[in-house]
Amino acid sequence: MDQISKSNLTDKKLVECSSNKVSLETELSETLYDTMKDFVLSNPTWDQYKLINSALATFLVQNGCTDDSVSEIYLNQLFTPSKSF
Repeated sequence: MDQISKSNLTDKKLVECSSNKVSLETELSETLYDTMKDFVLSNPTWDQYKLINSALATFLVQNGCTDDSVSEIYLNQLFTPSKSF
């Protein structure tokens, strides 16, 4: 029983530590990539990471996600001034 408790505690700490950042690799269409690149180049307050985070948060919130952290990312980008496409 003690071994199970230690294992669960270790798993919980691992999840908490690794939940801050995750590396993501994906394939994009060339058109989507070019548009993303043009947007980032013409908006100095944005980078590829902020754009992907914003896009994912927007998608998740609009599709029913109620996680507070995701909502915070969504709201922060919603009220951050930037030029439009």
